[in-house]
Amino acid sequence: MAKRLIAWLAHAWRNIRQLSGDDAYERYLAHHAARHAGSAPLSRREFFHQHQQQKWSGIKRCC
Repeated sequence: MAKRLIAWLAHAWRNIRQLSGDDAYERYLAHHAARHAGSAPLSRREFFHQHQQQKWSGIKRCC
């Protein structure tokens, strides 16, 4: 019973992290390893800096 509860909680935690975007760096590393194996991935700091730049650059207005 305890193992099923732990497995369920781990699954729920993975889903929460995916929905919130908290696992973005881990997903980036998996993608990079699968598609760009010859080059070094961005560091966690570089990844989040690039992500913030993409998110907040450009025109941001409603009209």
